[in-house]
Amino acid sequence: MPLKTIQISFPSEMLDRLSTTYQDSADLIKEAAVLELYREGKISSGKAAEILEMERFEFIRYAGMKGIPFIRMTPEELEEEIKIFEKQ
Repeated sequence: MPLKTIQISFPSEMLDRLSTTYQDSADLIKEAAVLELYREGKISSGKAAEILEMERFEFIRYAGMKGIPFIRMTPEELEEEIKIFEKQ
């Protein structure tokens, strides 16, 4: 996949807060963008995993720990699925 580079500016105090001992700010911002695209349904879990260089199921578990569910259903959709399952 071809890569593009962007340059963004943040106040230094914000970047200091973003930085961790495990990740630099650029990686953290990339991860946040990918998680948001996935949360919005704009990319698949497979694509998100590829971008973040993870296995797909590793990404799904990670996204879940960040509060982004893999299965996205409204209560009505879930109820309908249960009805279908019970008829089988």
